[in-house]
Formats: sequence, structure tokens, C-alpha cells
Amino acid sequence: MAFKTRITDMLGIEHPIVQGGMQQVGRAPLAAAVSNAGGFGILTGLTQPTPAALSEEIERCRAMTSKPFGVNMTVFPTINAPDYKAYAQAIIDAGIEAVETAGTPAVAELWEMFRAHGIRILHKCTSVRHALSAERKGVDAISIDGFECAGHPGEDDIPGLILIPAAADKVKIPLIASGGIADGRGMVAALALGADGVNMGTRFCATEEAPIHPRVKQAYVDNDERGTNLIFRKFHNTARVGKSAVSDEVVRISAQPESTFADIQHLVAGAKGQIVIEQGDLDAGIYWASMAQGLIHDIPTVAALIERMVAEAEAIVAQRLPAMVGERAARAA
Repeated sequence: MAFKTRITDMLGIEHPIVQGGMQQVGRAPLAAAVSNAGGFGILTGLTQPTPAALSEEIERCRAMTSKPFGVNMTVFPTINAPDYKAYAQAIIDAGIEAVETAGTPAVAELWEMFRAHGIRILHKCTSVRHALSAERKGVDAISIDGFECAGHPGEDDIPGLILIPAAADKVKIPLIASGGIADGRGMVAALALGADGVNMGTRFCATEEAPIHPRVKQAYVDNDERGTNLIFRKFHNTARVGKSAVSDEVVRISAQPESTFADIQHLVAGAKGQIVIEQGDLDAGIYWASMAQGLIHDIPTVAALIERMVAEAEAIVAQRLPAMVGERAARAA
């Protein structure tokens, strides 16, 4: 059974499975592995230190796969903002056909650049209202991000079971479900709720090809669905990260009425998070993680994960659900 959807048609992929862009993780080995397995791999643009380095990473990925892949560009407020337009131009010059975007309304400037070259835009949103706004502005697909997700789940706290069908009811363009999805059950559920595909981040972090230290990968396995902390909530920039001594301390300090971002800045610095990812020192900083940790029990290859996921989804659709309907029909007769 092949799951043919508007997303598989749009991206030219075999399975409706997208690997989300993840800082420090979305590099060529992982993106190529996802694409080679029939999904849609994504390089994280700002993981590369310069636009020229991104160009090189795109070529490295092309040397590892002949199948479609994309690039993520996220625009968020920052003290030392990168040259977003230069990164976008590198994507254009490389001939990338689809990008994943996220962030503030300032990302619309990049959309104009991409659209001028026929590049498809998959925009990540955490609310229906923002999804509809992006649709009106001409993006090609929406990745709707439920509260269960790693990274920034927004401020509305709407889980996927509600957010996905609420978006599907109103969004006309293809819809990708994101947040807390880690197996075939989640994929079938997302498709049943009205999505055209799924986006996975944390589940792909716990694979052999992910450029993450083995101790961090094991943390994803060891943690359960409760193994995350929400930080930055008081600053209206909520982020979901893995539960650890460091993120527990961030939560403790943030709960103090007079605390400011300066009081936790030393704990959440991006450079320290990079140490966690690269060296496996879980006491060095924070790392992104979703509630999907409760569904992660091993560290397979990307190919094995996608093959297992699709097989599980096929079995649910072809066997488990029809059996339930058959039993009901038999009782009615």
C-alpha cells in the first residue's frame, strides 16, 4: 500500500513523511538518509555559519542522495541577526525546489524571494489563524505544529488532536501535521484528522544518522512522555526542551517573580546547547525534545524507522480498522 497524498505529489516523494528542520541536527547525513528512505529530508539553513557554508552543505547532500530534499529557514528575533536574505539567495542559487519556513512575519520577505524562483514554501504555524494568514499570503503548504512539539509550540497550548482537524477544516492548501508524531499510529491518526503528511523532529533525532552524541540519543529513549520542560513562557516565547538538571534550573529561576531573561541566559545559550549535542554533556545546556519521547524505544537507522513506520500504518489501515468495521457490520446484521 502506498500513501499517496497532496504532499507526496507536491514534493515528489514516496512516503508522506517530512523531517523537520532542526538547529545543529539538520545536516546532510540525516537529510539525505530521510530522502533516500522515501521521505523529505531538510537541511537547517542557519546551522551553517555562513551562506557559503550552506551552499557547500547543499552540495554535500546532493552527493549523498539523488532524491528531493529541502532547506529550513527560520526567522526569529535575535541580538545578532544573520543575513537572512544572503542565506535565502544561497538556497535559490543552489536550485532548491522547496523550503520549510517558520518565525516572525519578517519571513514574508524571504517568501517573495523564493516565490520569484518557483520555490515551494512549507510554512510552519502553531495556530489556525496564523496558518490562514500564511495561506492568504501565498505559501504552498502549512505544517501545523501541535503543543506536544519540541522547539516553539506557540502560546495557545492546543494539542494536535484538536489543532490538526481545526486547521484541516479551514486551510485549503496541503497540510502537514507536526508535534508528537513518532510512529505509524501517529501517521494514520494525522491522515485521519485531515493532514496530507507528517513532520517529525525528535523521532529523527534518535536515529543512527542524526549528528547527535549517543548520550543525548539515549536520553530520548530513557525519557518518557513527561520528559520535557516548557521554558521562556514568562517571556512569551515558550519553548519545549528535554527535561534535565539544567532545564529544571531554568524553570526554577524563571518561576521567581522578579527574574529576567538575563538570569537564565547563561543556561540557555546556543553555544552550550551545541556542546550538549556534540559532546553529550547533558549538564552543559539544554536540548530540544518533544513529548514523542514517550514513543521512542530504540535508535534505528532512518531507513529502518521509515520502513517500520509505513508498515505499521499500512497494517492499521488495511487490517485493524477494517476488522473493526467488519465486526460492527456483522453485529448489525
